[in-house]
Amino acid sequence: MTHFLHRKLDSNLPIAARGEGCYIFDTTGKRYLDASGGAAVACLGHSHPAVIEAVIQQIKTLPSAHTSFFTTEPSEALADYLVSRAPEGISRFLTVSDGSVAVETALKLARQYWIERGKPERKMIISRRQSYHGNTLGALSVGGNERRRAPYSPLLSDCVTFIDPCFEYRFKHDGESSEEYGLRAANLLEMEILALGPDNVGAFIAETVVGATTGCVAAAPGYFKRIREICDKYEVLLILDEIMSGMGRTGTLFACEQEGITPDIATVAKGLGGGYQPIGGVFASKKVMDALEAGSNALANGHTYMGHSVACAAALAVQKVIEQDGLLDRVQTLGKQFEQKLISRFGDHPHVGDIRGRGFFWALELVADRNTKETFEPKQKLNELIKTEAQDRGMACYPSGGTADGVRGDHILFAPPYIITESQLDDIVDITAESLNAALSAINKKA
Repeated sequence: MTHFLHRKLDSNLPIAARGEGCYIFDTTGKRYLDASGGAAVACLGHSHPAVIEAVIQQIKTLPSAHTSFFTTEPSEALADYLVSRAPEGISRFLTVSDGSVAVETALKLARQYWIERGKPERKMIISRRQSYHGNTLGALSVGGNERRRAPYSPLLSDCVTFIDPCFEYRFKHDGESSEEYGLRAANLLEMEILALGPDNVGAFIAETVVGATTGCVAAAPGYFKRIREICDKYEVLLILDEIMSGMGRTGTLFACEQEGITPDIATVAKGLGGGYQPIGGVFASKKVMDALEAGSNALANGHTYMGHSVACAAALAVQKVIEQDGLLDRVQTLGKQFEQKLISRFGDHPHVGDIRGRGFFWALELVADRNTKETFEPKQKLNELIKTEAQDRGMACYPSGGTADGVRGDHILFAPPYIITESQLDDIVDITAESLNAALSAINKKA
């Protein structure tokens, strides 16, 4: 009997004993290829010696110091390092304990911005359906993942409205170009701002590349440039959530670099610390900071583990390895090879409707019928079956349901470590093919 409160109360999970590179080993000695880096976290794989050494040295020196009394060398060094590499206009960086808290902090920062500006009526936040921004109540409030929101709906904020996502596979019209669709999808934001009244809207929040809810959905060409124009036109803050897609996951340190825009506020986590310590982060633009400095000259928010010394030391070590080892170039080069391997194996598969992603952030959307894009029945739990089959075969991947509309649809997400080899990518493709076919066979037998 376990006394740990697991995600599933009756789960009988293998016990992870150690990690080595792209693999995790359980207590029986079985090896698992970590094809999703946990939840897109383990960007350097497991047990990287440089990061471990940085953590050990910082623990020996100073485990933590509360930010109301002190600053620390690791927190200052990490902020200097990241802001110097951030898109133009970003001026400050703050660390918190994880991605959900990063989103909470970003929302509070946006709220404080408007209070400092003397416009507290700008309280409305616009988000997108089929999004996910974290599991705290504030983050769930701005998230468009209906299944995760549902149990807590009475507790969620009523200051949030939603527009459709930029999701070509599901929303682009026949005969419409990608650019035309991107413009149409972006203009939904302007329509919503006008419907709410521009003087009532404080911010728009979006994942630069949508992660777990729909599976690695990048925006159509021109979408985010138009979004930036609309936000500027109506003085609405743009918050970009790069918790999954940032810190090199899509081939650039910031995913928004590939969109040619700078957000007013951005959140990161996962690949920031690579799983070596719990950490998330928030970037703020000079525009946002100027408002605070001209007003209260203080941050109206605090958490015990902001700027945690060991977490910052770990994150700085992770980011230095990414840069010094040229891993961003590696993610771009091998990411293209991974794309081709997925297309070669699954491009004609009768039940793979879409293959999408960037860098080392890829997903397969699974359908019952490729022509109509009809989904499998949710009760069949195809994505969970694939996960189980893959784990039995020694691979961990990230499954999710509700891909199409929040209820129906399945996808499998891959977010391997940046250090993965080409032969290990071949293993991912092979095991996925075997697992998908085994899961489909199991469903067919029950039909």
